[in-house]
Amino acid sequence: MTEFDLTIRGATVVAGGDVVACDIGIHDGRIQALAEHLPAGRRDIDGRGRLVLPGGVDGHCHFDQPTMDGSRMADDFLTGTRSAAFGGTTTVIPFACQMKGRGLRAAVDDYHLRAAGKAVIDYAFHLIVSDPTPEVLANELPALIDEGYTSFKIYTTYDDLKLDDRQILDVLSVARDHGAMVMVHAENADCIAWLTERLEGQGKTAPGYHAASRPAVVEREATHRVIAFSELVDVPILIVHVSGADAMRQIRWGQDRGLRIYAETCPQYLFLTADNLAAPGFEGAKCICSPPPRDAGNQQAIWDGLAGGVFQIFSSDHAPFRYADPQGKQVHGEKAAFRYVPNGIPGVETRLPLLFSGGVREGRISLPQFVELTATNPAKMYGLYPRKGTIAVGADADLALWDPQVEVVISNDKLHHAVDYTPYEGITVHGWPMTVISRGEVVCDGGELLAQPGQGRFLRCGLPRPAMPKSARPLFDGDLGRLF
Repeated sequence: MTEFDLTIRGATVVAGGDVVACDIGIHDGRIQALAEHLPAGRRDIDGRGRLVLPGGVDGHCHFDQPTMDGSRMADDFLTGTRSAAFGGTTTVIPFACQMKGRGLRAAVDDYHLRAAGKAVIDYAFHLIVSDPTPEVLANELPALIDEGYTSFKIYTTYDDLKLDDRQILDVLSVARDHGAMVMVHAENADCIAWLTERLEGQGKTAPGYHAASRPAVVEREATHRVIAFSELVDVPILIVHVSGADAMRQIRWGQDRGLRIYAETCPQYLFLTADNLAAPGFEGAKCICSPPPRDAGNQQAIWDGLAGGVFQIFSSDHAPFRYADPQGKQVHGEKAAFRYVPNGIPGVETRLPLLFSGGVREGRISLPQFVELTATNPAKMYGLYPRKGTIAVGADADLALWDPQVEVVISNDKLHHAVDYTPYEGITVHGWPMTVISRGEVVCDGGELLAQPGQGRFLRCGLPRPAMPKSARPLFDGDLGRLF
C-alpha cells in the first residue's frame, strides 16, 4: 500500500452530501483514502473536534483587475489568495476583463502576467466580455473556451462594460455553441442613469443615494429580460449577486418553467442593508456595491432562497478598494458623488465564516448545503468538479479544518487582505477555519501563513455540465461510436 504523505485523523468529514467520522489519507496532493483507522502518514494531523470541509471555491472575486476611472484594486494575486486561504477558500476564480477596443486574448495574456508567481492557492480565470466584435465572437471567444476559459461574465450596466440586447444574444449564442457558462450582472443601465441624473439635480449625491439610484425594480427588470434571452437562445445562464426578493421571484419563475436559470448571492445581501450606505459623511462609500444591499425583509428572502434552492452558489464578489486612498474609494475626492465611487466591497476572507455562523450555526441551512453552496456547486458550475469542491478519492486534497465552536469578532486588523476596512467590522461569528490545506500542503495553520508565493497553480477548466442547453442531443443516440 502506498504510504500517505499526510493523514488527518478522527475528524468529522462532510463528503458526498453526508457527514461522517473517518480518517483522510493523502498522497501526491490527492485524496487517496477515506476510512476508519488508516495507517500513519509521514505527517499526521489530529482532527478531533474539527470539521473537515472541502476547501471553498470562490467563483466570483476580483483581484488586480484593471479599471477605467483611475482607481486601483488593493489586492493582487498574493494578498487576495492569502486572504482567501485564511478564510477557508482553496480555489479562486477572478476575472480577465476585456477593455473596449481591445481583444479578449490581450486581457487573458495581461492577467496571466499579473498572476505569475504570486498566488498561494489554485486559481482559474473567468472572462469579461465587454466588446463582442465579430473577431471576438467568431474566433477569440471560441478558442479561449477550448483552452479552458469556459465561463464568462457580461453586464447590462456600467458604461465601460455593458452590452446591448443584440450583443447579449450574440454572446449567449456563442456560449450555447461551445458549452460555456454565462454569468450576468443584471441591472437596467438606462433606468439607473435616469434616476441618477434626477437625484443629482436635487443635490442628492451622498453615498446613501447609491441605493436610491438602483432600486429593486431595475434589478428585477434586467433579471426578467436576460431570463427571456436565455429562453430564446436555449442556453443556461447564472445571474450573479442577486440582492433581494424581486429578482429572486423572476429567477424562481424561470426555474419553475423548466429553464436552466442559476443564481448566486453574496454576504452583503445577508449582513448589510441600505442603512450602511447612509452612514454619516462619506463613510457609506465603504459599502457601495451593485446591486446595493436592501433591507431586513430582503435579507430574510435571501436566506429563504439559500435554504429553498433558488441559489446554487454563494460567492464573495470581493472587489477590494481601499477607503482612505486617492486610488480607492476616494479616487474622485472625499466628497465625490456616489456615481463616481468605485463599486465593490472586500469579503473573500469573511465569506465562509459569515455563512457558516449565520447559516449553519443558526439553523437556516444544513452543513451539506453549506458545502454545496460554497465549494461543490461552484466547482461544478465552472468546470472544476470533481477535482475541486469535494472530499472524494481522487480529488485534490483541498481541505479546511474548522473549529465550529470558536467565537471570532471580525476586525480588519485580524484579516489578511490589503484593504483598510471590512464592512463586517464588529460582527461576531461562531466557527472559523483553523488549518487550510491545498493539494496536500498546509497553506495556513493557527494564524500563520506557510505557503510560498507562486505555490498556487493555474487551472484549466472543463466544459461545465450545468451549461448544457435543454435541447442538446444526448451523448448516446443509438450510435455506439459516439460514446468513444
